[in-house]
Amino acid sequence: MAATTAPAQTGAPAPPPRPKQRRLRPRTLLIAAFAWLLAAVFIAPYLEMIVTALRPADELRDRSYLPDSWQWSNLVNVWKESSLGDNLQVTLLVSAGATVLVLLVSLPAAYYTARVRFRGRKWFLLLVLVTQMFQPTALLVGLYREFYQLDMLNSVWTLILCNAAFNLAFAVWILSAYIGSIPAELEEAAMVDGTSRLGAMVKVTLPLALPGVVTAVIFTFITSWNEFVMGLTLSTEPAKQPLTVGINNFIGNYTVQWNYLFAASVVAIVPVIILFAFIERHVVSGLTAGSVK
Repeated sequence: MAATTAPAQTGAPAPPPRPKQRRLRPRTLLIAAFAWLLAAVFIAPYLEMIVTALRPADELRDRSYLPDSWQWSNLVNVWKESSLGDNLQVTLLVSAGATVLVLLVSLPAAYYTARVRFRGRKWFLLLVLVTQMFQPTALLVGLYREFYQLDMLNSVWTLILCNAAFNLAFAVWILSAYIGSIPAELEEAAMVDGTSRLGAMVKVTLPLALPGVVTAVIFTFITSWNEFVMGLTLSTEPAKQPLTVGINNFIGNYTVQWNYLFAASVVAIVPVIILFAFIERHVVSGLTAGSVK
């Protein structure tokens, strides 16, 4: 019987397989080009705002897109010649205060409506949704008279209460739907181990509902940050008005300080951009969680 011989092995290792080159389809290129075009359309107004904020006053009516000289002092003068610093502080306090108040009220309400099947639950949620349809403009006269009688005009607490009230419905609605998608068996297992219902909610449900909580936070914060009508009506002193009203003060009866107006607008959008950059992934997961659970 003839002995079998093993194939000869060389010392050099076999070359790795070449990766397959992915060919770009015309449809992919078309979608990418459309996406870049759409992004340019959305970014162009912000670029124009930044360019105008850095224009000298004597070049505001020039047709050239870029100024001949950049007036960086506009960003400094807008703080010195107006109450923009006080307006920014008021807006930060109002947005943060309204967000905290909304969370303190909406989390227990959303948890109860998601876990307890009480009589009239659907009508309660429908009523919560209906209150979201009321515009602050329709209630301004009543709000003004009420806070005038309580001597609470030109107060930060007044703006916090109003902004929290108008954002509470959305927070309860979205948190109730999100907590309802979390299995109640997880809380029951924690309570079997000796945890109270409150502890199960804090240690089990809230960490799982974090994307929904972050969505409610960013929605409430940005809505309160951009609010204008209530701040204009309920605050008449320039130093106690929110940032949106302070920016509007650069528009006079006969002239508009366009360079300062856009410089203040740049200041107004920077904090929101920074906040959204940090929690953007939580917002996206919170908005899309309902479609995959």
